[in-house]
Amino acid sequence: MTESIGKQVYSFGGGSAEGRSDQKELLGGKGAGLAEMSGLGLPVPPGFTITTEVCVRYHRDGGRYPDSLEAEFEAALAKVEALEGKKFGDPREPMLLSVRSGGPVSMPGMMDTVLNLGLNERIVEDWIGAGAEPRFARDCFRRLVAMYGDVVLGAPHDGFERALAAAREREGAASDSELSADALAAVTREFLDLIASRGRAPFPTDPRAQLWGAVQAVVESWNNRRAREYRRLHGLTEHSGTGVNVQTMVFGNRGPDCATGVAFTRDPATGERRVYGEYLRNAQGEDVVAGIRTPHSIAPTDGSPGLGGDFPEAYAELERICDVLERHRREMQDVEFTIEHGHLYMLQTRSGKRTGLAAVRIAVEMAAEGLIDRREALLRVEGEQLVQMLAPVFDPREKEAAIAAGALLARGLAAGPGAASGRIALTAERAEAMAAQGPVLLVRDETSPEDIVGMHASAGILTSRGGMTSHAAVVARGLGKPCIVGAGALAVDEAAGALRVGERVFREGDELSIDGTSGEVLAGALAPRSSEVLQAIVGGAADDSPPVVAFRRLVEWSDGERRMGVRANADTPHDARVARALGAQGIGLCRTEHMFFEEDRLPWMRQVILARDEAQRAAALARLRPVQQADFEGIFEAMDGLPVTVRLLDPPLHEFLPHGDKAVRQLAAQMGLEPEVVAAKAESLSEFNPMLGHRGCRLGLTTPEIYDMQVEAIVGAAGALAARGLSPRPEIMVPLVGTEEEMQRLRARAAAIVDRVLAEAGLELPIPIGTMIEVPRAALVADRIARHADFFSFGTNDLTQMTYGFSRDDVARFLPDYLEDGILPHDPFERLDRDGVGRLVEIACELGREARPDLKIGICGEHGGDPSSIEFFESCALDYVSCSPYRVPVARLAAARARLRSA
Repeated sequence: MTESIGKQVYSFGGGSAEGRSDQKELLGGKGAGLAEMSGLGLPVPPGFTITTEVCVRYHRDGGRYPDSLEAEFEAALAKVEALEGKKFGDPREPMLLSVRSGGPVSMPGMMDTVLNLGLNERIVEDWIGAGAEPRFARDCFRRLVAMYGDVVLGAPHDGFERALAAAREREGAASDSELSADALAAVTREFLDLIASRGRAPFPTDPRAQLWGAVQAVVESWNNRRAREYRRLHGLTEHSGTGVNVQTMVFGNRGPDCATGVAFTRDPATGERRVYGEYLRNAQGEDVVAGIRTPHSIAPTDGSPGLGGDFPEAYAELERICDVLERHRREMQDVEFTIEHGHLYMLQTRSGKRTGLAAVRIAVEMAAEGLIDRREALLRVEGEQLVQMLAPVFDPREKEAAIAAGALLARGLAAGPGAASGRIALTAERAEAMAAQGPVLLVRDETSPEDIVGMHASAGILTSRGGMTSHAAVVARGLGKPCIVGAGALAVDEAAGALRVGERVFREGDELSIDGTSGEVLAGALAPRSSEVLQAIVGGAADDSPPVVAFRRLVEWSDGERRMGVRANADTPHDARVARALGAQGIGLCRTEHMFFEEDRLPWMRQVILARDEAQRAAALARLRPVQQADFEGIFEAMDGLPVTVRLLDPPLHEFLPHGDKAVRQLAAQMGLEPEVVAAKAESLSEFNPMLGHRGCRLGLTTPEIYDMQVEAIVGAAGALAARGLSPRPEIMVPLVGTEEEMQRLRARAAAIVDRVLAEAGLELPIPIGTMIEVPRAALVADRIARHADFFSFGTNDLTQMTYGFSRDDVARFLPDYLEDGILPHDPFERLDRDGVGRLVEIACELGREARPDLKIGICGEHGGDPSSIEFFESCALDYVSCSPYRVPVARLAAARARLRSA
């Protein structure tokens, strides 16, 4: 042991607690919740919490506890014994204990738990001799041996499962709860033999040794692989450690008047205000969350009695406590409870995981109820939860036709909304590997915490067992994945690589579809379509359903709080209309190169490139101008009255030319040229590193006719719409500028064309000309460039590439290793690198505004839709962010949250 670190153990129970609800960092979420419930006078079995600091010190000091921990531990244990009137290890009336983890942020199922500590074969027999019901006592011991053997001693879990399955078969039992006392005694002896032969050490018979072994296992589980992966995937810190909660056991497996369950104060899938959850009679809590038995609904909607019918007094008390906790915490709660001989005990409360739909609805409705204000509602909802509300669904007619044709395989519990289809993967490892080649569905009997990476890689998750509070359901909701659990008609044979449904057999790699909203599993791959929210908002369908109302209200509240504007990256009239419907205040990036790849334009673009002289090039450009102008007219009309930033041609010319002998010969024949001429031209334009080559403004300076045509088309389109009484607001953006001279020359040439075309049309129309800051040098000399630019727009995709020296096309070869090994904390192409790329953004903003105080500054890279990056852009006082159309609501919310946090 090492030096002490202050108070390390906090007691709770008996109507009081040493800890507080605001001490999550010190006690962990579970410990803080137990302290809070005890302080509220709720029925909490007594216990104590070892602080997260002990865990941090243990790992820092090479597996040693602080010096004074043992004395504090024993004093807290004695306090619990006094409250219970029982002794830990007493052979006639033993007080059994549980040891559970609990970090500052909930990590469902990622760390370890051990229950029923304090038993050995002699204590079990003495306990029975003193009057304990034999089956109950032996069931507790069986559970302890299996859990301790797996978690603490490393014996293979599947060995315990096989022994149990054989015992059920011998007794003709459908579940473990039907095994007799003798059968439980026999299978426990098998467990002990398995531990002796396969575990790291024999099962300890001394209760104190068991207790300390469980504590150590929980502390060490902070650094197990699944916990590390979970923290990495959710962006959680590695340094906070877990609390260890030691608590007296209450027993839901003590007979038919006992039960255990998990409840939510609101429906975690839909957000509906009602007590929601599941329970099992004559069971312990692990049975519910592990999916071993399919549980019963606490408050079923089909008219069956549920918990209120089985335990009316306990159910009434549970409803009361749920209301107390929700009002006290002002947040939807996830609670665990046990009923022992009809008496209700509360084992945990925490903020509940929920789907995006539920998160939005709960936040909005709690604001309406006066539990929270609008600002708090905005801070409660994450951007990715809005994305879930835009998640795809299956076309009802297509799904009905598939069902009529016999595609419906099974129905399960709808645990995560959204539709997904993909190839079957029967293990997490296979799902992770297969996902690189397309969408995958992870199909399991039940998932476990070890499956987290495969679950993250999958498009959807399907299990044959488990309920709405099983591991699969809870984790899928957190990940925003479509999920179905408890589809009992499925038989998963992992060893054979097969999924059986009645007489039908599906192999790994075959395609399935799941509807996580209805719970239906279908054979084959259905094509998902727009969600209910998208159909109402983008499609214009009238819909006053709670999800649509909540979505609209939340993003409207966001607009009332945010400072930054939100635009969209859109290249077509359709995308522009979608973006506007979703609340975009303009287009921050309209890429023009996509327009040249259309089938009716590509031949003319190729003629521009392959022209033998100026006249031939001018003729080809003359053919391109009207179609380019028509494109702009459609986009400007869709965004009437809102700004549209058009980026002039950016990619190198060789991208427009064919590759391969056949394609070269076809183009040569079309143009009346020799194939050798076309091949030679393509070869002359090819570059070793085109990302850094002859593209962007460099192309505009060496082949100015292309930019001239584009500027004429932009201004012509604006003039045509203005003549029709519309209000076009085009902005011209020059890409890849790195020097003042580049910007000065191109600005002058473009401005001259703008003035000429407007004069010919007899119009006065302000058309700003600016640049994209995507070259590091441009950020460092931004004051010089700003003298010739009306606006800056950060192209953070290329700015990240050039700052890191990473190619987005090749980075996938090593970036996963960088993230896995902690060389980088996150993918810099998804979340802005604040220290490097972000510093360049700050420098460019400072220099640009010094030179030109009225300089408008935005960002149009992919980071414009990332909430973390938006928070940084708020700190830089950018005028707007621009992102893909379907992330516009996310950006609106993120901009509001960033503003609120900075206030």
